[in-house]
Amino acid sequence: MALKDILPGKLGFGAAPLGNMFRDIPEPEARATVEAAWKDGIRYFDNAPFYGAGLAEIRMGEALAGKPRDQYVISTKVGRVILEEIEDVSARDLGEKCEVFKYGRPNRIVNDYSADATLRSIEDSLKRLKTDRIEIAFVHDVAQDFYGDEWLSIFESARKGAFKVLDRLRDEGVIKAWGLGVNRVEPIELLLALDEPRPDGFLLAGRYTLLDHAHALQRAIPMVVERGLSIVVGGPYSSGALVGGPNFEYAPITPAILDKVARIKAIADRYGVSMKAAGLQFSLANPAVAAVIPGASQPSRIAEDRAALEEVVPADFWQELRAADLVDPRAPLPKS
Repeated sequence: MALKDILPGKLGFGAAPLGNMFRDIPEPEARATVEAAWKDGIRYFDNAPFYGAGLAEIRMGEALAGKPRDQYVISTKVGRVILEEIEDVSARDLGEKCEVFKYGRPNRIVNDYSADATLRSIEDSLKRLKTDRIEIAFVHDVAQDFYGDEWLSIFESARKGAFKVLDRLRDEGVIKAWGLGVNRVEPIELLLALDEPRPDGFLLAGRYTLLDHAHALQRAIPMVVERGLSIVVGGPYSSGALVGGPNFEYAPITPAILDKVARIKAIADRYGVSMKAAGLQFSLANPAVAAVIPGASQPSRIAEDRAALEEVVPADFWQELRAADLVDPRAPLPKS
């Protein structure tokens, strides 16, 4: 089943911050953030065992425990098993993301994309999420940013294990859909070049944003569209860089990105357009995009995201961004 037929709305909730992403978030704040999303009408919640070594799933499970299960959609991810064993968090090898979840739980994280680990991962997620089912399973991070030169062998392990298991679970009706949850376009291109298996869509984080979208438009998104599939856009604010944050791609922002943000903001300020509105509406303008899932760790952020989605943005704003070479010529622009 296509993602766009499963997802209940264009705005979802990205749960990575609930795993203490970059900071130690108090329990009441985490709970209030999920509650604010629910009150806003958000009914799609994305998670992963990786987010704080199970912490984000535990917190979301607690927060949604009393909600009618048939009223919301959950996606989570496979590829990592969380153990009861404790490890030295500072010694984890997480590729480019070594500092992201240092405030999460210290439970040992095992990278494993085999068939058995995929089934165990789903079973463990169901317990943490306090639910009897998930609708969408994404195979997490089979890409260069985590595995460097080894990523193709990791992908091959997932092809033989996780992909086949998820294909079967989807066909049996245990889950409704599966795909990849990645921060790079190459794994999507590689999977779509195969005759089998048959993914239903993708979660692509950081690669179809106002700050970084040209690469995705070369091959990945045309391949997705050609097959009648769609993507969920994660990280639409580029780890906060677009809205004045200190990070881009989960790392300290570079001078080149700072300059690009400043150029976009100068045009946005002239038109009275908020940077959040520019970011969300740009991503959603592509017909391949089924939903955006900005992360939130404070209740106020939910209201900001909703306002950004509904903000009226003049067509001339987008045309000026394109004229300034800040938007790729191939990118669909929002209709005002």
